[in-house]
Amino acid sequence: MFHRRRATMAAFLLPAIAVYSVFMLYPLVRGLYLSFTDSLGGPVAHFVGLQQYRAMADDPAVSAALWHTVLYAVVVVVVQNGLGLLFASMLFRRPRVRQALNVVLLTPTLISPVMAAFIWSYLLAPGGGLNGLLDAVGLGSLRHVWLGDPHTALYAVAAVNVWMFTGYSCAIFLASYMSMPTELLEAAALDGARGWRRFRSIEWPLLAPALTVNVTLSLIGSLKVFEFPLVLTNGGPAGATDTLTLLVYRNIFGGGKFALGIALSVLLLVTVVVLSSATNSLLRLRERRI
Repeated sequence: MFHRRRATMAAFLLPAIAVYSVFMLYPLVRGLYLSFTDSLGGPVAHFVGLQQYRAMADDPAVSAALWHTVLYAVVVVVVQNGLGLLFASMLFRRPRVRQALNVVLLTPTLISPVMAAFIWSYLLAPGGGLNGLLDAVGLGSLRHVWLGDPHTALYAVAAVNVWMFTGYSCAIFLASYMSMPTELLEAAALDGARGWRRFRSIEWPLLAPALTVNVTLSLIGSLKVFEFPLVLTNGGPAGATDTLTLLVYRNIFGGGKFALGIALSVLLLVTVVVLSSATNSLLRLRERRI
């Protein structure tokens, strides 16, 4: 009976393992091998050792793109989750408008990232909607070339990312709020714990699992961002919004440096795995301590 159960389990698992191996493991191993070659994307590839990785280390554009990627991820993770937590807290306390406003917050996620980027490229243009709004409310002095200034372009692109996915973070935090024990919240209210004191002492510790999920998902998504910087700025101005994904795209599909692009994708993979794993481990440790 035991062997029959194992055989049945194996029969169900084998198709999934086969698909995973063909579409995930093999491309990963093949890509890692090609990063040590001089491949141009064709069948011919000669092993050159660490040549591509040395080229990456000597290229200031790569270190700049890595810095932009990490900075972008930090801004998105902090702002997106901060706003998501704020909105979730407000909606939890206002059940009458909770459903309607939650739908409104999730609406941007229904738009494709490319379409959202095109819409915001017009809104952030020098004569676009944002500057027009500033003029309309008497704040014309704050008009700016948001996507054309190297000092603001990366933050403007990050703002679009935040606008689109804050609803996701809010929904996860709100689900955690809804699962909080009612008796505990009522007891805290009877003891006089309200406002910031209640949030810090009761709600914040109970939100730890939701925080772990939100931070991990937003970190991975922002490190792999591609559509927003491609459509909004294409890495400009002066490389101020170049990310690792854009460098991978240019080298593989337009730069004639296929192997270097593959090596950059390996760097991106390592960056995502290391940062997300370290962040998730620290947040899980915090959960256990709480």
